[in-house]
Amino acid sequence: MSQKSKTSFSRRNFIGTTATAIAGISVIPSHAVAGLGHTPPSDKLNIAGIGIGGKGSVNLRNMPGQNIVALCDVDWDYAQRVFDEYPKARKWKDFRKMLEEQKDIDAVVIATPDHTHTLPAAAAMELGKHVYLQKPLTHSVWESRYLTELAKKTGVVTQMGNEGHSNDTVYEVAEVVQSGCLGDIRDAHVWTNRPIWRQGMPAPTKEVQVPDTLDWDLFIGPAEMRPYNPEYHPWIWRGWWDFGTGALGDMGCHLLDVPNYALQLGAPTAFQASSSLVNTESAPVSAQVTYKFPARKNLPYCALPEVNLTWYDGGLMPARPFHLPVDAPMNPGGGFMLVGEKAILIAESYGANWKVYKNGEEIVPETKVKLERIPDAEEGGGRHEMHFVNCCKNGGKPASRFEYAGPFNEMVVMGNLAVRMQSLQKTLLWDSENMKVTNISPGEKLSTTKLTPFSSDVVTLDVERQSKETVRWNAQEKCEEWIKHTYKNGWKLA
Repeated sequence: MSQKSKTSFSRRNFIGTTATAIAGISVIPSHAVAGLGHTPPSDKLNIAGIGIGGKGSVNLRNMPGQNIVALCDVDWDYAQRVFDEYPKARKWKDFRKMLEEQKDIDAVVIATPDHTHTLPAAAAMELGKHVYLQKPLTHSVWESRYLTELAKKTGVVTQMGNEGHSNDTVYEVAEVVQSGCLGDIRDAHVWTNRPIWRQGMPAPTKEVQVPDTLDWDLFIGPAEMRPYNPEYHPWIWRGWWDFGTGALGDMGCHLLDVPNYALQLGAPTAFQASSSLVNTESAPVSAQVTYKFPARKNLPYCALPEVNLTWYDGGLMPARPFHLPVDAPMNPGGGFMLVGEKAILIAESYGANWKVYKNGEEIVPETKVKLERIPDAEEGGGRHEMHFVNCCKNGGKPASRFEYAGPFNEMVVMGNLAVRMQSLQKTLLWDSENMKVTNISPGEKLSTTKLTPFSSDVVTLDVERQSKETVRWNAQEKCEEWIKHTYKNGWKLA
């Protein structure tokens, strides 16, 4: 089937259906939306998986006791083991056909590549279906804002798949911070050793036959069409700008989560980045991004002054404070450090193995704040996933609902904007309300490197000219495009 025929599938009917659904559910409270009449409270939820070959299969498995009624993936070979696991579920390749034709779906679990998160999530929400969406929530800042507002409008239950946000250690660290045990925190540092896949690469040029089981047109979705190559699918798509969000998008929603939650960061007012070579096709091998957050409203036991937060990936690490004991652990695989005027807290992802140091010694802080924990899941279930399921069936607000996850994800993917625009050699000033960088002039130029694919047939001493060239773009136009992508190939939000 041609690209044109696929992307134009029932578009008028589909959009009409979703528009009718919006009108129908806008006046219904969220607890009444649950199940759309298919699932009464405390009964089983009818769930569809979209993008099931990788993380999606884990999420579905972590929702035991529910009805998995539909499975959708563009690559049926990659998804075959999941089809075998749920033999009664209907199989689909195109989520639009699934949502239009299969009427018994209450909720969807979406774990597609980043660039195709928003389209199925929005379509499902517009039909009144609850949405569990993998991290990063979206590919762009604008998409995050769109889903946040759509969740509020439709009243469906939502959850971002940063599963560790339901761990007890998230709330333990927040209690330490919000009890004032560290004093005023003006610097925070977060790091990861990722990427563990290839980045900083030119696009492959070798033509490879598309596997019979893969619908490459549907994989490309709203991105620019390009020839299939196993460098893009499966999983390794994460490092390519058109499909993924690099190490920051992969790990940021994990490692930045506790600093964001505990410090109630909100939107930054400025950000900047430096990195290894930036190219037109893929994220750099390593990067450092610094965000500036304004002072927030003080908490009862804790002031929230202006704070700088710095992200490091590709093996980069923050400097160790000199007064830390030599055995204070800073796991190079990933972690964070909150530097307070009284003490320093160091932890791993989602606050695991957190420790507090004061005057060069480890201490046990006394907390004054008690935050509610996420309930344990039934045996075999994931706490984060089952929290979502229970809220769908019985009412309630998941821990990482889009009200929280949307603004948080804006900050995460905004870091890639700084990485891609660093040739401007300036701190970017951010107007969050209008999703706009305010200090780029209309005629300003942005420089990026285009790498020449390696060929063993080329032998030259002029390596610099042979391997790369400089591409110049209008900085303002590119910035706007990266904040709000132009969907290609006929795709659009209804």
